[in-house]
Amino acid sequence: MSTVEDLRRIVGAPQVLDRADDMAPFLVDWRKRYFGQAQAVVLPSSADQVAAVIAWCARTGTPAVPQGGNTGLVGGATPAADGRAIVVSLKRMRQIRAVDAANATLTAEAGCTMVEVQDAARASGQLFPLSLAAEGSATIGGNLSTNAGGVQVLRYGNARELCLGLEVVLPSGEVWNGLRGLRKDNTGYDLRDLFIGAEGTLGVITAACLKTYPLPRAQATALLAVPALPAALDLLQVARAACGSTLTAFECFNDLCLTLVERHYPGHASPFASRSPQYVLLEISDHESEVHASGLLESLAGDAIDTGLASDAVIAQSTAQRRSLWSLRELISEAQTQEGRNIKHDIAVPISEIARFVAQTDALLQQRFPAGRMVVFGHLGDGNLHYNVSPPEGMDADRFIALQPEIYSTVHDQVHAFGGSISAEHGVGQLKRGEIARYKSAVELQLMRALKQAIDPLGIMNPDKMLPAQSAA
Repeated sequence: MSTVEDLRRIVGAPQVLDRADDMAPFLVDWRKRYFGQAQAVVLPSSADQVAAVIAWCARTGTPAVPQGGNTGLVGGATPAADGRAIVVSLKRMRQIRAVDAANATLTAEAGCTMVEVQDAARASGQLFPLSLAAEGSATIGGNLSTNAGGVQVLRYGNARELCLGLEVVLPSGEVWNGLRGLRKDNTGYDLRDLFIGAEGTLGVITAACLKTYPLPRAQATALLAVPALPAALDLLQVARAACGSTLTAFECFNDLCLTLVERHYPGHASPFASRSPQYVLLEISDHESEVHASGLLESLAGDAIDTGLASDAVIAQSTAQRRSLWSLRELISEAQTQEGRNIKHDIAVPISEIARFVAQTDALLQQRFPAGRMVVFGHLGDGNLHYNVSPPEGMDADRFIALQPEIYSTVHDQVHAFGGSISAEHGVGQLKRGEIARYKSAVELQLMRALKQAIDPLGIMNPDKMLPAQSAA
């Protein structure tokens, strides 16, 4: 009981959970693939409380697992099954500390959801552009810890590029305050970038100073039916040339993705009279007018059809229609989950190689796993694909999941051969911890371990995540 009593003295008795039923939601990942145990779940409300909790962990040698919205897909926020760790949930740290419209920055605590940050920016006439399907529950701390991307990376960049400064509790319990809203600061190592994408293995992000942008005056959204991935890539080049910096999103998904959405979400259906192998959802954000934005998109869609890059197009005529088109893309992951067990790959390859990668990898998987279903979608504009595999119709789920190591090896070897990355935005967590040992060079792994040892010599911060075990390298 001393652990719980100590922690309750730090954060208050109601904010330390130790009953199994109360802790249960914090001990399983979103996909229900990883189940852990913990001595307690702690819910601090300030950076000082987080610092006191981590200082206690350092004194007692207790592992700490930081957790945001717990929407991750790689088991990165789930404690180990040995029950030694405590979970440090940032859910209660939800203050917007400052909005500086003149500096185009917003400072938010790590437990703020993406929607809360977006709303705070919008209230001051600004835009915070990081947007993803789980934005109603995913938190800014978690998104920075995995360097999330989302659908607007093409124009605004990923989480790293949207962050100017951080506040971080170090493994010693000290607080590093780097919340400087500066776009130029050349005074030494960029400490901020050490913690972004580190998945909580080097410290706990407690707040961030984020970039904001002027709100666009107009948005125009279109869904185009395209004959093949090479045509989609050609369309991307045409769209870039025609739209320039107004091109905000360029998403692609195959017909199986659309079929699954229609099957499991009957209120959502294709707007086209006939099927197409691929679909492109693109959006432009304009600072002129609705008329200008619509005209630009109508011209682009017309040219695409005339040149054979698309067979049909639908342009949203209202906010409701825009949301309806986006739902066809955003419901794909949920629809695949409803369909049953699946094997996900969050990969990146050079944009110019996407069509060849998909064609070759599809062919390899069909040879090795006949009738497997490739659910391929993602952010074509930045080279990030969610190359997911569902089992053949009627195949036993457990039998299919047993094939995961072989399917991973097939897909990841292909990614490596094409000069890509086996994790584009979801992180490494537990899921790909062993995998990166196959693709990272010895020098890279040595540097990563040296950083971990220097910053977290006791090894208490989110252990057994991201870095492969020494024997795996």
